[in-house]
Amino acid sequence: MPSLITQVKSKLFIHSSRKSLHALDGAYASLLHGRSLDFEDLRRYEFGDQVRDIDWRATARLGTPLVKRHRALRMHTILFAVDTGRSMAALAHDESSKKDLAILATGALGMLALRHGDDFTAVYGDAGGVRRLAPGRSEGALEHALRTIDRAVDASAAPSDRDALLSFITRTISRRMIVVIVTDEAPITADTERMLRRLRVQHDVIWLTVRDADVVLDHATTATRADVDTLWDVPDFVQGDREIVRELTARAEADAAYLAETLKGLEISHGVLDGQDDAVTQLLQLLNRRSHARL
Repeated sequence: MPSLITQVKSKLFIHSSRKSLHALDGAYASLLHGRSLDFEDLRRYEFGDQVRDIDWRATARLGTPLVKRHRALRMHTILFAVDTGRSMAALAHDESSKKDLAILATGALGMLALRHGDDFTAVYGDAGGVRRLAPGRSEGALEHALRTIDRAVDASAAPSDRDALLSFITRTISRRMIVVIVTDEAPITADTERMLRRLRVQHDVIWLTVRDADVVLDHATTATRADVDTLWDVPDFVQGDREIVRELTARAEADAAYLAETLKGLEISHGVLDGQDDAVTQLLQLLNRRSHARL
């Protein structure tokens, strides 16, 4: 199997009109900004910087806005909670594998964590059981985590069980972490909401939704589409049926709106991943919103 880290890195370049010395230059600093009394240095003000970070005395002396940077008090631990049930073996919205998109998201955020010296760990599983990987702080450990997630999805014979993942975290992990939940569009349950409320008290939570492919297309097709859980084929004659497409679209939009409203009420950051081409951009936009307290 080729290195999954290499595949992730190939997606991390953000095109800019200015020259860059690093694949992640210009990206957002970290998943969670650290602040302390340890002064690091001064730099020129950039659009999006917090006004409270401006050093007004230095600004007055030099005649240009300068902001203070501080060294974080401690590193953070990032916990990736990845759904590896049968549903993650299906197609994403861009017709690529949901598994590959979940690995890309986990790998991209894992690389950002490594760049800033943070630890990471992973919890993954399905209705057949939940497992946890040991914490790591190296590219080798991240590669191992990504390969483990990849194999878990391929070997899974059980349906997804998002609530089991969340329950495992609430029961076994007491140390404060940044919990990144990587899952699909399955509607949330009352138990999901209850456990998210418990998680939010202890941890900083990020929710990443991997969008599903359209089960019924708005045009006729001869390609066979089947449900990964029931293995039932979607009848060819429904493809292109505008009424069915409209009903399914309305249902999906209602579920997505309810999820977004629920997460907003719980102050949980939420990102939606449509496909691999724009996944990194969507992740960085999510981190940017977090840095400006817009969930």
